[in-house]
Amino acid sequence: MQDSLTIGELAARSGVAPSALRYYERLGLVRAERTGGNQRRYARSELRRVSFIRIAQQVGVSLDEIKAALESLPASRTPTASDWAELSATWRSRLDERIRLLSKLRDDLDGCIGCGCLSLQRCTLYNPGDSLAAEGAGPRLMLPRSPGGAVTPS
Repeated sequence: MQDSLTIGELAARSGVAPSALRYYERLGLVRAERTGGNQRRYARSELRRVSFIRIAQQVGVSLDEIKAALESLPASRTPTASDWAELSATWRSRLDERIRLLSKLRDDLDGCIGCGCLSLQRCTLYNPGDSLAAEGAGPRLMLPRSPGGAVTPS
Protein backbone atom coordinates (compact mmCIF):
# COMPACT_ATOMS: atom_id res chain seq x y z
CA MET A 1 0.00 0.00 0.00
CA GLN A 2 2.96 2.21 -0.71
CA ASP A 3 1.99 5.54 -2.27
CA SER A 4 -1.54 5.36 -0.92
CA LEU A 5 -3.66 7.99 0.79
CA THR A 6 -5.55 7.82 4.07
CA ILE A 7 -9.16 8.95 4.06
CA GLY A 8 -8.09 12.23 5.69
CA GLU A 9 -5.42 12.83 3.05
CA LEU A 10 -7.83 12.06 0.21
CA ALA A 11 -10.43 14.34 1.79
CA ALA A 12 -7.91 17.17 2.13
CA ARG A 13 -6.63 16.77 -1.44
CA SER A 14 -10.06 16.41 -3.07
CA GLY A 15 -12.08 18.83 -0.95
CA VAL A 16 -14.62 16.07 -0.30
CA ALA A 17 -15.65 15.23 3.27
CA PRO A 18 -14.57 11.84 4.66
CA SER A 19 -18.23 10.91 5.13
CA ALA A 20 -18.83 11.52 1.41
CA LEU A 21 -15.80 9.37 0.54
CA ARG A 22 -17.19 6.53 2.65
CA TYR A 23 -20.55 6.99 0.90
CA TYR A 24 -18.88 6.90 -2.54
CA GLU A 25 -17.10 3.71 -1.49
CA ARG A 26 -20.38 2.16 -0.34
CA LEU A 27 -21.88 3.00 -3.76
CA GLY A 28 -18.88 1.49 -5.55
CA LEU A 29 -17.69 4.81 -7.02
CA VAL A 30 -14.26 4.58 -5.38
CA ARG A 31 -12.22 1.72 -3.99
CA ALA A 32 -10.11 1.48 -0.86
CA GLU A 33 -7.79 -1.20 0.45
CA ARG A 34 -7.81 -1.98 4.17
CA THR A 35 -4.82 -2.09 6.48
CA GLY A 36 -4.35 -4.74 9.17
CA GLY A 37 -6.02 -2.26 11.53
CA ASN A 38 -9.00 -1.96 9.11
CA GLN A 39 -8.12 1.59 8.06
CA ARG A 40 -8.90 2.70 4.52
CA ARG A 41 -6.06 3.34 2.11
CA TYR A 42 -6.82 4.82 -1.30
CA ALA A 43 -4.60 4.47 -4.36
CA ARG A 44 -3.51 7.87 -5.65
CA SER A 45 -5.51 7.21 -8.82
CA GLU A 46 -8.68 7.42 -6.72
CA LEU A 47 -8.06 11.17 -6.37
CA ARG A 48 -8.77 11.54 -10.09
CA ARG A 49 -12.00 9.55 -9.71
CA VAL A 50 -13.12 11.68 -6.76
CA SER A 51 -12.35 14.85 -8.72
CA PHE A 52 -14.40 13.51 -11.64
CA ILE A 53 -17.31 12.69 -9.31
CA ARG A 54 -17.19 16.15 -7.77
CA ILE A 55 -17.16 17.97 -11.12
CA ALA A 56 -19.87 15.72 -12.61
CA GLN A 57 -22.12 16.38 -9.61
CA GLN A 58 -21.53 20.13 -9.97
CA VAL A 59 -22.98 20.03 -13.48
CA GLY A 60 -25.99 17.99 -12.37
CA VAL A 61 -25.01 14.43 -13.28
CA SER A 62 -26.57 11.88 -10.93
CA LEU A 63 -24.47 9.46 -8.91
CA ASP A 64 -26.04 6.56 -10.82
CA GLU A 65 -24.87 8.08 -14.12
CA ILE A 66 -21.45 8.78 -12.65
CA LYS A 67 -21.19 5.19 -11.47
CA ALA A 68 -22.08 3.86 -14.93
CA ALA A 69 -19.45 6.11 -16.48
CA LEU A 70 -16.77 5.09 -13.99
CA GLU A 71 -17.57 1.42 -14.58
CA SER A 72 -16.54 1.95 -18.20
CA LEU A 73 -13.00 2.81 -17.04
CA PRO A 74 -10.42 0.06 -16.54
CA ALA A 75 -10.31 -1.29 -12.99
CA SER A 76 -6.89 -2.91 -13.33
CA ARG A 77 -4.92 0.25 -14.17
CA THR A 78 -4.98 4.02 -13.89
CA PRO A 79 -7.20 5.40 -16.68
CA THR A 80 -5.32 7.05 -19.54
CA ALA A 81 -6.18 10.31 -21.28
CA SER A 82 -7.74 8.18 -24.02
CA ASP A 83 -9.97 6.39 -21.48
CA TRP A 84 -11.17 9.73 -20.10
CA ALA A 85 -11.73 11.12 -23.62
CA GLU A 86 -13.90 8.14 -24.51
CA LEU A 87 -15.96 8.62 -21.36
CA SER A 88 -16.25 12.34 -22.09
CA ALA A 89 -17.51 11.68 -25.62
CA THR A 90 -20.48 9.74 -24.26
CA TRP A 91 -21.60 12.80 -22.27
CA ARG A 92 -20.76 15.51 -24.81
CA SER A 93 -24.22 16.00 -26.36
CA ARG A 94 -25.91 15.91 -22.97
CA LEU A 95 -23.50 18.48 -21.55
CA ASP A 96 -23.90 20.65 -24.66
CA GLU A 97 -27.68 20.59 -24.16
CA ARG A 98 -27.27 21.50 -20.48
CA ILE A 99 -24.98 24.41 -21.45
CA ARG A 100 -27.55 25.57 -24.02
CA LEU A 101 -30.33 25.47 -21.43
CA LEU A 102 -28.25 27.29 -18.81
CA SER A 103 -27.34 29.96 -21.36
CA LYS A 104 -31.01 30.35 -22.27
CA LEU A 105 -31.96 30.69 -18.61
CA ARG A 106 -29.21 33.27 -18.05
CA ASP A 107 -30.23 35.28 -21.12
CA ASP A 108 -33.95 35.10 -20.31
CA LEU A 109 -33.31 36.17 -16.73
CA ASP A 110 -31.24 39.09 -18.01
CA GLY A 111 -34.31 40.06 -20.05
CA CYS A 112 -36.55 39.81 -16.99
CA ILE A 113 -34.27 42.05 -15.02
CA GLY A 114 -34.13 44.52 -17.91
CA CYS A 115 -37.87 44.67 -18.45
CA GLY A 116 -38.87 44.48 -14.81
CA CYS A 117 -41.47 41.89 -15.86
CA LEU A 118 -43.61 44.60 -17.48
CA SER A 119 -43.87 42.50 -20.63
CA LEU A 120 -45.68 39.42 -19.34
CA GLN A 121 -46.79 38.40 -22.84
CA ARG A 122 -43.13 37.68 -23.78
CA CYS A 123 -41.94 36.28 -20.42
CA THR A 124 -40.91 32.62 -20.67
CA LEU A 125 -41.50 32.10 -16.95
CA TYR A 126 -45.01 33.57 -16.76
CA ASN A 127 -47.87 31.08 -16.95
CA PRO A 128 -51.18 32.81 -16.19
CA GLY A 129 -53.81 30.49 -14.75
CA ASP A 130 -51.39 27.57 -15.13
CA SER A 131 -52.48 27.29 -18.76
CA LEU A 132 -49.49 25.09 -19.61
CA ALA A 133 -50.34 22.39 -17.04
CA ALA A 134 -51.76 20.12 -19.75
CA GLU A 135 -48.29 19.96 -21.34
CA GLY A 136 -46.76 18.45 -18.20
CA ALA A 137 -44.67 19.41 -15.22
CA GLY A 138 -41.91 21.99 -15.13
CA PRO A 139 -41.14 25.25 -16.89
CA ARG A 140 -42.75 24.38 -20.23
CA LEU A 141 -41.61 27.50 -22.09
CA MET A 142 -37.98 27.06 -21.02
CA LEU A 143 -37.54 23.34 -21.74
CA PRO A 144 -36.40 22.18 -25.19
CA ARG A 145 -39.23 21.22 -27.53
CA SER A 146 -39.39 18.82 -30.42
CA PRO A 147 -40.60 20.08 -33.84
CA GLY A 148 -44.13 18.91 -32.91
CA GLY A 149 -44.13 21.11 -29.80
CA ALA A 150 -43.63 18.35 -27.20
CA VAL A 151 -40.99 18.91 -24.57
CA THR A 152 -37.97 16.69 -25.17
CA PRO A 153 -36.27 14.96 -22.24
CA SER A 154 -32.85 16.29 -21.34
